[in-house]
Amino acid sequence: MKSLAKARVGHLATSTRKGKPLVVPICFAMGARAIYSAIDQKPKRNKPLALRRVRNIVENQSVCLTVDEYEENWRKLSYVIVLAKATLLTRSRERRTALSLLRRKYRQYRTMELKNRPIIKIKPRRIIAWQATPSSLASRMVKTKEYL
Repeated sequence: MKSLAKARVGHLATSTRKGKPLVVPICFAMGARAIYSAIDQKPKRNKPLALRRVRNIVENQSVCLTVDEYEENWRKLSYVIVLAKATLLTRSRERRTALSLLRRKYRQYRTMELKNRPIIKIKPRRIIAWQATPSSLASRMVKTKEYL
């Protein structure tokens, strides 16, 4: 993986308290100690706080973010899995910082009205990175970090 910070899209898995899962693609930005994702203005069926991923985070803060690089040459495959705790930021200095990071990374966010929308804060507990070795399809663990 080139860099988790430079990746353009990830997949966020959330679940209800009873374990009913949901996986959605997200845009995200890296902060010093957390990863942030906005609930943006793209068309959605529900209001921001009624979205299933948001309701799931309120019920169950355990989430998983997966970012991968796929290539037809399987010797170039890689992924990062972030096992984390998620919370919602609605009004705080950290939320303003997160929004600034997101707007810096994604030009589309620069013109969106995001002031009254929550930001998802993803606080890593464990990060697992994997990539195929260049010489074979044998796998190799690159990095595992514990954040507990």
